[in-house]
Amino acid sequence: MVDDDSMQFDVVIVGAGPAGLAAAIRLKQIAPAASVCVVEKGAEVGAHILSGAVVEPRALAELLPDWAARGAPLSTPAGEDRFLYLTQARAFRLPTPPQMRNHGNFIGSLGDLCRFLGREAETLGVEIYPGFAAAELIEEEGRIVGVRTGEMGRRKDGSEGPNYQPGMALLASYVLLAEGCRGSLSERAIARFSLREGHDPQTYALGVKELWEIPGPNHHPGLVVHTIGWPLDRATYGGSFLYHWGERLVSWGFVVGLDYANPWLSPFEEMQRAKTHPALAPHFAGGRRIAYGARALNEGGWQSIPRLAFPGGLLLGCAAGLLNVPKIKGSHTAMKSGMLAAEAVAAALAADRPARLEGFERALRASWVGEELSRARNTRPGFARFGLWGGLAHAGLDTYLLRGRAPWTLHHRHPDHETLRPADQAPPIAYPKPDHTLTFDRLSSVFLSNTNHAEDQPAHLHLREPARALAVNWERYASPETRYCPAGVYEIAGEAEERRLVINAQNCVHCKTCDIKDPTRNIEWVTPEGGGGPNYPGGM
Repeated sequence: MVDDDSMQFDVVIVGAGPAGLAAAIRLKQIAPAASVCVVEKGAEVGAHILSGAVVEPRALAELLPDWAARGAPLSTPAGEDRFLYLTQARAFRLPTPPQMRNHGNFIGSLGDLCRFLGREAETLGVEIYPGFAAAELIEEEGRIVGVRTGEMGRRKDGSEGPNYQPGMALLASYVLLAEGCRGSLSERAIARFSLREGHDPQTYALGVKELWEIPGPNHHPGLVVHTIGWPLDRATYGGSFLYHWGERLVSWGFVVGLDYANPWLSPFEEMQRAKTHPALAPHFAGGRRIAYGARALNEGGWQSIPRLAFPGGLLLGCAAGLLNVPKIKGSHTAMKSGMLAAEAVAAALAADRPARLEGFERALRASWVGEELSRARNTRPGFARFGLWGGLAHAGLDTYLLRGRAPWTLHHRHPDHETLRPADQAPPIAYPKPDHTLTFDRLSSVFLSNTNHAEDQPAHLHLREPARALAVNWERYASPETRYCPAGVYEIAGEAEERRLVINAQNCVHCKTCDIKDPTRNIEWVTPEGGGGPNYPGGM
């Protein structure tokens, strides 16, 4: 029953990322009369996507064949690929695996690409509403019939403030969820309709990223560097990426698989420490850091993709888990999923009767997306099962000899929150202090993300059972949330009987790591007010 203000559309899309915008554009291309609304929790399209990604333009070329003439912001062709294995003092160059070769790809701002796609969508008549967070699914008779945006202007105590605005119901024949990794409504739909039943649990990584501006002599546009090894141990999956692009820009990031076992590990600190390696530090010489962000990534791959159709809608892009892990790319698969979803929805609208849209999943699995993800399916679980060297050997066998067509499929055996060892059974890690030239602390980093949440709004990070924060997290795991959070949201204050967990929700960069890695799933991430969170500017 909808009892507040509402608007009616043929299709509502949640999330103005590559998947959602590709779906909107494709739908208006083939069904111009359809009314399409895109709702985006960021303050503007692209606000939650930090600059610097290698983009495979395959799906973009299918969607907009003349994308370059239209002004798509992909102007730095990928050039030399380097794949390095690091020890603490040395770097060894390894053959670049075929999936990581980037000839024909481009380096650019994914946020700016989304801004470009947003303008293309609006030109076709798509209505885009940034700054409005979709907070609830609206269900009638077992079918999703829309979403409700979050309230605005409530005080921290839950009362209505002077600028209070109720949420609005956006009703639609079909709802497409394209929120990105670990989207709140996507996870609710997965749970509500048991979409993960019969599939592997999803597994994740945390990617921490910085954007640097460096002197011209140090800049090598098109250079792509990936590393594995130090500073991580051989049982922990992860590595770094470094891209030279644009006008003297370098995107630097570090990825850590969230199935790691040592509760003393801090992905943020590992990222800072990695920059000091002799093979990496020269890239930053004389430069200045101009942006910072972090985001969880899907790494489960083919085995962990849930059923994608539910009554009234579909899961798209990273909400569905379509990242190609060995390629370290997902924007092209996300866009293709949006295009295929649009085609399925257009056919259903033309039939003028409710449809479950199962044909979308069949089409996706039969497309080049399905072929690509199927071939890559054993890479990530191979590293989880065999460690660094065994994982590399297995990936080489699977890639070079079997060409992704191994007669076996390795599986993810457990979700990431189950993998931590007790703190007294794991070696503590001593991280060096930041020098504030090459390495930095978390709070100064969050400042560069332009993160903002109204101080008086209700916190969007909840503890299901507050007592567990000390009885379990502190006593058994030494409060790992104080280390895995890349934004300094969680801290332990006080001593002995006065000890308590403090949640600085205003620092949150919306990475979703706490929603994934908390050992008892005690931390719940709920949608904050629209327009909050990080605000990554365009043009960088």
